[in-house]
Amino acid sequence: MLRCDPMVSIISGRSLAVRAVARSVDISVGAKLLPGVLSVTAGSVDVISFLGFGGLFAAHITGNLVILAAHIVTGRAASLALILSVPVFIAVLAFTRLVAAGLEETRYGSLRPLLALQFVLLVSLLAVGVAAGSGLNPAAPTIVVAGMLGVAAMAVQNALTQISLVGAPATAVMTTDVTRFMMDVGTLLFPRDANRVADASSRARQTWPAIVGFTVGCSLGALLEVAIGPWSLALPTGFAVLALALGFSIEGKV
Repeated sequence: MLRCDPMVSIISGRSLAVRAVARSVDISVGAKLLPGVLSVTAGSVDVISFLGFGGLFAAHITGNLVILAAHIVTGRAASLALILSVPVFIAVLAFTRLVAAGLEETRYGSLRPLLALQFVLLVSLLAVGVAAGSGLNPAAPTIVVAGMLGVAAMAVQNALTQISLVGAPATAVMTTDVTRFMMDVGTLLFPRDANRVADASSRARQTWPAIVGFTVGCSLGALLEVAIGPWSLALPTGFAVLALALGFSIEGKV
């Protein structure tokens, strides 16, 4: 009589799940390109907000937490945008999840509506940023509003990669991506199990475009912010248009 080892079943199930997830982001060219495009968007928004909005990280909320904690401990005043960034990010994440749940109940895909929501937020960020102009005090109300629009847009992006792009790498948190990529490279350099090697190879192919995209976004965003100020926000807005187009190119309800 055959007996099934529960641990073997769990491990095998996880391996199969990883491969299934990996395939879910390889369904079309648009699905393969979208994480890289979103990473360029996040990188450019993050560096432009940091340079133009008084050191605010729109995408890396962890950075805002670190700076805020440092200000509190040292007794230095923290900017309103820095204080608001964490609760705004959390609130928009919750709102995005509710929207996605509603779309799932009506059997509509969530990817395209969430990409459209991010685009609207980035267009609003561009409009407010250009209207505010450059050289304003980071505490100015228009700068605070612009910063929160950037934080909201990045919250939507973080949520949609979890909800609508199953198996895709993070597009705004490079610490996770770089760690996962290097671990997978290590697995490929020291192969012991064929299934693990296949999973690592698949993940590495999906992860490196996000890392490169974020780096490119940061570089271009910094150059443009120095050169043209708030108009540099047209860069992530343009990539948001491209992301939305790729979303519509993906077949099926996603």
